[in-house]
Amino acid sequence: MEQYLSTFVRSIFVDNMIFAYYLGMCSFVAVSKNVKTALGLGMAVTFILVCTLPINYMLENYVLKEGALSWLGADFQNVNLSFLSFILFIATIASFTQLVEMAVEKFSPSLYASLGIFLPLIAVNCAILGGSLFMQQKAFPNVGVATVYGLGSGIGWMLAIVGMAAIREKLTYSDIPKPLKGLGITFIITGLMGIAFMCFSGLKI
Repeated sequence: MEQYLSTFVRSIFVDNMIFAYYLGMCSFVAVSKNVKTALGLGMAVTFILVCTLPINYMLENYVLKEGALSWLGADFQNVNLSFLSFILFIATIASFTQLVEMAVEKFSPSLYASLGIFLPLIAVNCAILGGSLFMQQKAFPNVGVATVYGLGSGIGWMLAIVGMAAIREKLTYSDIPKPLKGLGITFIITGLMGIAFMCFSGLKI
């Protein structure tokens, strides 16, 4: 239980996809103009991470890495299909992205219109692929920890984009120097939020 809690908290605050690794910045910057839209995209990213990470974990440990196919028999003990990792991980992510896109289009057309091209682009969102690649690197002991990591990473990304959207909504009433309006002030705030999140790096969990 301690490992699940530690993985969950670390993935949100310490190893935040945006503020620790700056992954998924294109969607983060483009969609963080409105809190409602940002929340919708954040929920979609969280859902896809929670669904794809355990599947990719099982692919990695029971199909792809060296010796993973030993359950098929002694003849497969030395088979190494790790070179297919990127292709299969992205295929899994793209499949779930298509499901999310169809669901959002059917049940929330206004959100679908607000997200525009950035909803299908979740399939190549580096934060989501990064979750699967970090899962490979961290070598989680079981699929449960991998799922918790996916949930925490998604919540961390959603927290970042919703926080940025809230700040940008307030900035519309602020007197910002003309050269800094738009992307300039957004990057400055992102850097400051990243520095603030560095405070969590000293947590011992």
